[in-house]
Amino acid sequence: MTLDYKTKWKVKICMYEYIVKMLSEFPTDINGIAKTPAARHLFNVNPEAKKLPKTTAKNNCPGFHDLIAKL
Repeated sequence: MTLDYKTKWKVKICMYEYIVKMLSEFPTDINGIAKTPAARHLFNVNPEAKKLPKTTAKNNCPGFHDLIAKL
């Protein structure tokens, strides 16, 4: 995290390096485009949806859920 106090009474916070590092850790097989992460079906559960494999979700370091929590 970079804190910039160059302008009087203001602070600029930049986390560019953090974001770049996190994106480099993301699995390459996760691709897609979304207009918004909050679609109408956000809280609807699809019981037939394929679950994320445990190795992808947790056992990889960092796992998918770890990266999402960082966001």
